[in-house]
Amino acid sequence: MNIFIREMRAHRKSLIFWSIGMLFMIAAGMGKFTSYTGSGQTMKDILDKMPKALKAVLGFGTLDVTSASGFYGMLFLYLLIMVTIHAVMLGANIIAKEERDKTTEFLMVKPVSRFTVVTAKLTAALVNILVLNIITLVFSIAIVNQYAKGEQVNDDIFILMVGMLLAQLLFLFIGSGIAAVSKNPKVSASIATTILLVTFIIAILTDMNDKLAGLKYITPFKYFEAQQLYEGGLKPVFVVLSLVIISVMLWVTYTFYRKRDLKV
Repeated sequence: MNIFIREMRAHRKSLIFWSIGMLFMIAAGMGKFTSYTGSGQTMKDILDKMPKALKAVLGFGTLDVTSASGFYGMLFLYLLIMVTIHAVMLGANIIAKEERDKTTEFLMVKPVSRFTVVTAKLTAALVNILVLNIITLVFSIAIVNQYAKGEQVNDDIFILMVGMLLAQLLFLFIGSGIAAVSKNPKVSASIATTILLVTFIIAILTDMNDKLAGLKYITPFKYFEAQQLYEGGLKPVFVVLSLVIISVMLWVTYTFYRKRDLKV
């Protein structure tokens, strides 16, 4: 059986469940939008007076959450966490699962190189995150427009999805790189998820304390903030950093997977 098709079938149910989860997150999140707009200027005044630290924790930042695009920008942070967890776990599991599940012999008897195996696996992972990104885009446009009331939100949603895709790619290859290096394939996904959560906490801390602003360059969650994407699109420096990290982790994945002794 073709390795790519095997991996796509293996992750089919997972992709469906994650897609349903994204639909629920978007629908439930935007369903709360009316509570922010019902009180008009009063609610806006209340939100403006909230402490900066609390805004950072809740994901408000400087967004105007009384507008549909602003509220979706706040919701985007939680969607980003969801898809990056999916990506980092997918990257780690798709590389490590043969050793973890003791199915390495399935690959070892096939007349293909390890380079081919890794390429097929990563291609399947890329298709999975791309499909999830497109589904999130479609759901977002369909649902947010129901609350927009004439506000043009499609362009804003699209730029957020471009940023989301870059974040997905970044964490996908972080996950695969960790799995390729790790000597214990059973804990690869846990290590990768821990790194994701640490970078998220660092992003929150940089919002809470201006003195920590320099740390924004080491946390991908600061690369693709909704407010930043709304106002100026993708910043070249963050795109370059993302591509550098992706390239390095791709090199790590191929290099260490080809050198390691796989356990049957």
